[in-house]
Amino acid sequence: MPPKHRDGDVVAVIPGQWIAHAHTISAYAAFVGAFIVGVALHYQKIVQNEHFGYPIEWFPSVSATIGDRYPERSVFQVFIAICSGPRFLLVFLFYCLVNRKGENGAKWVAGIGVFRTLTCGGWTYVTSTDDHDWHDIFMISYLVATLPWTIGCLVMSPPNPITIRARKYLASAFFGTLVPLVYFFIQHKVHRVPGAYTIYAFFEWSLVLLDVAFDAVTAFDFSSFEVVVKDVKGLSRGDNKRVQDAVLEKEKDKPVGQVFGTNARWEEACDALADVYLGFTFWSILTSLGVLVWYFPLWHMGISGYEVAVMSTISPFMLGISPLRRLFFKNAYVLHLISGVSGLFAYLVQMPELRLGAVSLAVWTGCLAWVATWGRDRSDAKKLEARISAWLIGLIASSAAKYAFQTNNPLWPIMNEVSGGWNKTGIFVFTLAICWLLYRQQRIPDGTQQLQEKPQGSSMLAGLGIGGLVFGLHSLLSDSSTIILWVWEGYPVRGPLAVPHGAWTIFTMGSGLVFGLFYPNIARSWSFYGVGSVGAAVLTCFSHWFGYYGGLALTFYLCAATPILIGNATRFPPARTFFFGFFMYNFMVLFHVWVVAYAFVPGGPLVREHTDWVMATTMLMIGCGVFSALLNSGAPARQKGFEPPPNPAARRQRSYYIYILLFLQLLSASIAYLRFPSYDYTPYHPDNKLITAGIWTIHFSIDDDLRASEKRMESLLQNAELDLIGLLESDQQRIIMGNRDSTQYLAEELGMYVDYGPGPNKHTWGCALLSKFPILNSTHHLLPSPVGELAPAIHATVDAYGTAVDVFVFHSGQEEDPEDRRLQSEYLARLMGASPRPSILLSYLVTKPGEGNYNTYVSERSGMMDIDRSDWDRWCEYILYKGLRKTGYARVSRSTITDTELQVAKFQVGAPDGSGEFVHESQVPEDLRFPQIFNGQGVRGHRYHVFNEPRYFA
Repeated sequence: MPPKHRDGDVVAVIPGQWIAHAHTISAYAAFVGAFIVGVALHYQKIVQNEHFGYPIEWFPSVSATIGDRYPERSVFQVFIAICSGPRFLLVFLFYCLVNRKGENGAKWVAGIGVFRTLTCGGWTYVTSTDDHDWHDIFMISYLVATLPWTIGCLVMSPPNPITIRARKYLASAFFGTLVPLVYFFIQHKVHRVPGAYTIYAFFEWSLVLLDVAFDAVTAFDFSSFEVVVKDVKGLSRGDNKRVQDAVLEKEKDKPVGQVFGTNARWEEACDALADVYLGFTFWSILTSLGVLVWYFPLWHMGISGYEVAVMSTISPFMLGISPLRRLFFKNAYVLHLISGVSGLFAYLVQMPELRLGAVSLAVWTGCLAWVATWGRDRSDAKKLEARISAWLIGLIASSAAKYAFQTNNPLWPIMNEVSGGWNKTGIFVFTLAICWLLYRQQRIPDGTQQLQEKPQGSSMLAGLGIGGLVFGLHSLLSDSSTIILWVWEGYPVRGPLAVPHGAWTIFTMGSGLVFGLFYPNIARSWSFYGVGSVGAAVLTCFSHWFGYYGGLALTFYLCAATPILIGNATRFPPARTFFFGFFMYNFMVLFHVWVVAYAFVPGGPLVREHTDWVMATTMLMIGCGVFSALLNSGAPARQKGFEPPPNPAARRQRSYYIYILLFLQLLSASIAYLRFPSYDYTPYHPDNKLITAGIWTIHFSIDDDLRASEKRMESLLQNAELDLIGLLESDQQRIIMGNRDSTQYLAEELGMYVDYGPGPNKHTWGCALLSKFPILNSTHHLLPSPVGELAPAIHATVDAYGTAVDVFVFHSGQEEDPEDRRLQSEYLARLMGASPRPSILLSYLVTKPGEGNYNTYVSERSGMMDIDRSDWDRWCEYILYKGLRKTGYARVSRSTITDTELQVAKFQVGAPDGSGEFVHESQVPEDLRFPQIFNGQGVRGHRYHVFNEPRYFA
């Protein structure tokens, strides 16, 4: 007979350690059990990957072990289900343990813990074979939540030395393991190194063990905990009368620790989010201005007059008029509102001239708004730091957004719903942000106090610092792939890739800002300036990883120096300081375009190919700002200690911006994972060993209507079933072109390898190669150009069905420079003639068939033949070949995408030479034919033209 209990008696007591132990045992049982069953039943299948199998790869990855096969998948799922109960209890008990009076963050950490548990269930029960995308989403969410969970547990950890020490060691080991994990994954995925995936698998399993061990340590914290089950209704002895137990009574409205504590703190967090979004909007608009300006000289083939729009940034001169200054200081958010409305709604304007006008107005008011904001808050160090941080984090957010959208900012006015823009979403969030900030102005009126202390030195020095800083941030850091492409030299890969290493650039930007906030005396020192200058020199002079490390050093420096240089500039009269700063920024924008556009601009030959001058001038200007900041520092430059904010409110405010930075870092890491290429591409017609190759001048991915053209280009290239495509006028990594890289989008969406070609520091308009076949090797060439623009070329070797085939992509010089074009034809003829392999030339030659330099390209010296000698109606684009059997040739109209058609040719590898005579399409096997979609009127404005149908050869 069961014992009788009094009301409120204890029915069961469970030691807190048991819950932690139950979680650990069930978690390890899930992974180890699946591993044992998998090795016993499907060993060779779970060690097999897309490149190698047993015995080259001999240790299975976690994902292959737990998700690919039955019954190991079920073993894992059963034990993870058992683990979920103790897991939720563990999170709850940890919350109870750290939810002490005055302790912030308990709810936040508990929320992260619950989120991690739910996402764990997501990737457990939705395997990669069920739904690869959702499996990845859940997995990434889990990994992203691991960082704040780890940090939260370390920060909130009770004063138990054993627990604290164990958590530090395990957390360090966990995040340290990520570095070799990523390295060996890239070795496997990109370089296809035999055995690399096995080593990667060891690190992956280490992460699992360390992750579970980190939570297992909680058992030490729970040694003082007991879970007590009490009968408060008397049910255990058959009494239905409810008896209240005072021990279980909870106080109403008891305050609990949270990230921001009270409602007022939540309002401060919303303030930070809204300010950052204003910064993001500003940078989105500013970075779009160059693209819109570039459209006009591009179509005019020279100075158009619309270039004057770049001067839209000099609006701060208006602050020199006292009544206007007082008005703008008081109503800075109205200026932000005007800028956002004009810039974000500009995408609706169809006429390019009017759209440029709307964006110019947005930049004008945006620059005025931010300078007015800094000037208004310059007497309040807390507010000024917040506004500067928001402005720079806005740039980081813009770079992260471009990283997510393959280098196009989704709010740009060249984007719309058709081209993948999120304009309406951006406008909605901007509306929320500006309404909140207008509400804040009513809640906490902004002051307009003036500084009493007169600044030392000249405002021109401070202005030069602003000009160099803004130009450095915009030209190098407004896209995460810019400095990566500066150091790119072709295959084999010997340096960083835009994906995943763009996340490193974004991480370095955030780290630099945090360093500049916490160590301002180091950030303004000459020694730290020296670090930035050395980084700039290394980036300019070196390639591959070493050059990129220099770029990261410069990135870190620029972001760390931002609070110092802007804060110092606000000490001076804002009108002349920031007017001069933005004027010099505009000068630098033109300077860095002149070095490559020298053939079309006045005075161009003086600065031809002098990116080194641009970089040196940038750093000298920043040095002027550093000198001014040291004069006004108020502290000896040799002081290098940590400087916390002066009061708790300022420390709390700073934490919000750091949380936002942390979120952006996690977001960029997730984007890198999602965008990581599969590298399992296959050509369209492998059975016939067919290569379909094309050449296209893409006009910098801006169509006739001033819209981004990547999606339209993708549709055409996919419909044409291209295995190889040479792209010309493809280098957009400059301010005036938006710091974009269309090859990223095309390569990822079409499933192709990509060689960007000569980088933005090589002073060309660019050429690129996309290939369905692995690129074994590629070399970049700058052909002789003593007078005119530089002529870029790529010489690549691809593995086409087991045969090494050379592919040349080339853009010749302009018609106005005949000697340049003659020298280039001889250089390229020698280059092609030196190749013993089958070869294809995809080119822009500027010559007539059968005349002049044509006879150098098509000659015994080069060994190359024309795809169709009878096609007399050509001037720019040509396809030449040798060592392959030609089977077809077509010309596809451009619609309104660009100013040049797409030329396409078909070749067979290893097939006997044909007669080269024309044959009717009916005599050609179906797999060797061109797509029918372009017959007649075609599709979306693309059709077979000139001949009105493809040509085929016997």
